[in-house]
Amino acid sequence: MRLSLARSFGASTILFAIMVILPTTIAILYYGLLASDVYVSESRIVVRAPDKPAQSPFGALLKTAGFTNASEEVYAVTEYVGSRDAVRDANRSGLIRRAYENDAISIFDRLNGFGFSGSFEDMYSYFVKRVTIKNDSTSSVLTLTVRAYSAKDAQKINEALLDQSERLINRLNTRGRRDLIEFAQREANEAAQDARRSAATLAAFRNRTGTVDPEKQAQIGLEMVSKLQDELIASQVQLQQLRRLAPDNPQVPQLAARIAQLQQAMENQMGKVAGSRTSLAATAAEYQRLQIDNEISGKRLAAAMTSLQEAQNEARRKQVYVERIVTPNLADEAIEPRRLAGVLAVFALALIAWGIANMLIAGVREHAS
Repeated sequence: MRLSLARSFGASTILFAIMVILPTTIAILYYGLLASDVYVSESRIVVRAPDKPAQSPFGALLKTAGFTNASEEVYAVTEYVGSRDAVRDANRSGLIRRAYENDAISIFDRLNGFGFSGSFEDMYSYFVKRVTIKNDSTSSVLTLTVRAYSAKDAQKINEALLDQSERLINRLNTRGRRDLIEFAQREANEAAQDARRSAATLAAFRNRTGTVDPEKQAQIGLEMVSKLQDELIASQVQLQQLRRLAPDNPQVPQLAARIAQLQQAMENQMGKVAGSRTSLAATAAEYQRLQIDNEISGKRLAAAMTSLQEAQNEARRKQVYVERIVTPNLADEAIEPRRLAGVLAVFALALIAWGIANMLIAGVREHAS
């Protein structure tokens, strides 16, 4: 019995040494000697636009200055900071590799510390674990946190990410303005070409027919016919009176000649107004069609120019801005890793695991006996 208890105690001691003492010792060595100090740089920004409704008291505060939160762009910045493009852009000058491949950093914390992970994907996986961006859904304030093994490196990387985010917003602004204005500009150009074409067609018609407005000219022609008809009737009445009262009067031949001239003039004038292919009545239909086309194209051009102006105004109103509420700070001391907390956490977890293992072993022995 004593031998069994001794063996059980010895096995428990060995298990305790393996599951508790060894991990705790390793944690003490790592946190005490190997783990590099981590400096944290934090910044806060807000993405805002002048034409979107406020959704919170903070948004209402911004709105008093004529601006509101731009939620879509907030999500764009959030997604960008954690993307491969952000890592690639930040490392164009070698900033990330210089910051995280420094020989002063512990081999366990260093980027490509063992020399087997030098690819871009490895760098991306390493970097995104040291950068966090949080969005306060109430105020739409973005908090960007960068961890590095030098206070200056953390600040530089934070600043670089903010600059890249601002350039992203500027690109979105430029693309949005271009897309918004291009369609309206294209419509305005097409309307202007159509208006010029309609005006040229109408001018060619007037030059070909020698008329400015067939309807107005026909009206003038009809007025002339009416006057000639009045003179003709008066001359005919006078001629009838002379033939009845004084057939030999020398004015009779003159009145007859005048009546003939008036009739000829009326026929000529009526021929200009109607009755031939070149008459004003024949050209009036084509003129009306051309005039309607010209008016429609003019109205379309006016509407297109109005739409273009509205699109330009809308593009200006849709400008989105990135405002830095808190600039990237330069940490004066390392706040990570929390060495004592890390050691205690390892000891507590190891102790729990050892206790569970002891209970399992005791259960197995009891079942076996």
